[in-house]
Amino acid sequence: MTVTTRAPDTAQRLYRTMARIRQFEIAASKLMATGKLPGTLHVSIGQEAVAAGVCDVLRRADHITTTHRGHGHCLAKGGEPKAMMAELLGRASGYCGGRSGSMHIADPSAGILGANAIVGAGIPIALGGAFAAARQGRNGVAVAFFGEGAVAQGVFHESLNLAALWQLPMVFVCENNRYVELTPVSMHLAAKHVADHAAPYGIPSARVDGNDVFAVRDAAGEAVERARQGGGPTLLECETYRWHGHFEGDPQRYRDAAEVAEWKAADPLKRLAESVETATAIDGEARKEMADAVAAAEAEPLAAADSVTAHVYRRPVRPVRGGVPE
Repeated sequence: MTVTTRAPDTAQRLYRTMARIRQFEIAASKLMATGKLPGTLHVSIGQEAVAAGVCDVLRRADHITTTHRGHGHCLAKGGEPKAMMAELLGRASGYCGGRSGSMHIADPSAGILGANAIVGAGIPIALGGAFAAARQGRNGVAVAFFGEGAVAQGVFHESLNLAALWQLPMVFVCENNRYVELTPVSMHLAAKHVADHAAPYGIPSARVDGNDVFAVRDAAGEAVERARQGGGPTLLECETYRWHGHFEGDPQRYRDAAEVAEWKAADPLKRLAESVETATAIDGEARKEMADAVAAAEAEPLAAADSVTAHVYRRPVRPVRGGVPE
């Protein structure tokens, strides 16, 4: 299978984004395997086309929220690999001072309202971003990335309802990778397709091949433009697959090797590489960029133990005469 032929500069830009995501995830996976990365890790190898295609049609001031598997979205939206890698390694120079680790990276300056370890919890945060954009009249759009596991959460339906009711400039992007942690989606959702959930709320939806970056970009472009023009929200379902387990170290007894091999054959990078003459060179650049990010992060000091409560507690307010706080 191949992607549709498009402008060479666009194909090259999209390939570069996907290559950077792939190499970041490979580097992080190696750090976990060698015991250098604390906590847990969820990588998105195989799903790169969704992040690249959607974020390519967004502006820097637009907002996104993502999930426990959110490195790719953050990179595609403008996150800095060195600050991200430093955060994964618990370094003080990380995005959140080394406190958050892999699942809570945020960079408001790039429109990244945050990754979130709680399934579905990023959706209402993006809804707030869309509400703010509408109230402030700044022609902004908010995107919530989530997996099909979040569709059974009440907050998904509550957010769809409010976005439709208030015609908010929001795009709901479901990365359907077929497994809710260790459970096949067929055992988890009653509806045949995630996109089917849009109809009860009267909003448009689309199902696309999530491994075809141009298909994702086209669908996202239509949804984002509709939102900017006051047309309200859209639900976009991107059908894709994660090559690795739910977490690094997952024994993956719930799926067979033939299924994984079949999806690896539909590698989104290989499909696009057919249209990008410089693909090999871009791969090398991305590999070096992420190796440099790891080296830079490892050279930084660890977050100090006594900084754990920073930005958590406010200083106590001193009372003044009459009991009115100062």
